Amino acid sequence: MAAAKPKVSFKITLASEKGQPFKVITVPEEAPFLACVKFAAEEFKVNAATSAVITGEGVGINPNQTAGAIFLKHGADLKLI
Repeated sequence: MAAAKPKVSFKITLASEKGQPFKVITVPEEAPFLACVKFAAEEFKVNAATSAVITGEGVGINPNQTAGAIFLKHGADLKLI
């Protein structure tokens, strides 16, 4: 039996909504973060092409990295704008 691949979880909050709804997604560490952004945008029913992810401090995140790299650099609490 193959070993389970390590996973990371992100709490992604929709910053544009007054109630600040959030989704928790869990993905493999090696997953492209761009796919995570697209999935989160679809879950919130917003346009993925015009969405971006920022940290809680407002720092923009380059989505052309793996989910594991984003998790290590920025943590799990992110905002979709």
